Amino acid sequence: MQKQYEAVFIMTPVLSDQQMKETVDKFKAILTNGGAEIVHEENWGLKKLAYPVQHKSTGFYQLLQFQADPALIEKFDVELKRDERVIRWLTTALDKHALNTQQNALKNARDRQQNKLPHPHRKPKVKPQKTRRNNYGNRSRRNQIPHPTVGRNPQEKILPL
Repeated sequence: MQKQYEAVFIMTPVLSDQQMKETVDKFKAILTNGGAEIVHEENWGLKKLAYPVQHKSTGFYQLLQFQADPALIEKFDVELKRDERVIRWLTTALDKHALNTQQNALKNARDRQQNKLPHPHRKPKVKPQKTRRNNYGNRSRRNQIPHPTVGRNPQEKILPL
């Protein structure tokens, strides 16, 4: 019975693009030759590591989502451990609905980005109105309605409202 898995591995940053692609193709071939079906693949590129690993502070990240037999995972992990181009890896089993929900979320994110739609759970940003401040740090009174007696000619009569 095949289960759904997700593998993320970090390759050493000294690899060229050609060597990186060869490494990824090697691990994809191990999975497909073992009867696995690769569902999704992402190259996350060169990223900074949270802490140095083997005296390296960056690495090439690669994500593979696939369906495989549990026996194949042990062989896959052994191959990852033997390859000196891989500095860290993690393979996790997904529940049966996780892969579909992840793919739907990715599709929705791409649609929102292409159509410039707002995120469904975030409020739209509203720019606050600019208020001027005087030399003392207080808000300016320019936009306020002036007092009826301030700034008037004393000879003018004030009409009642």
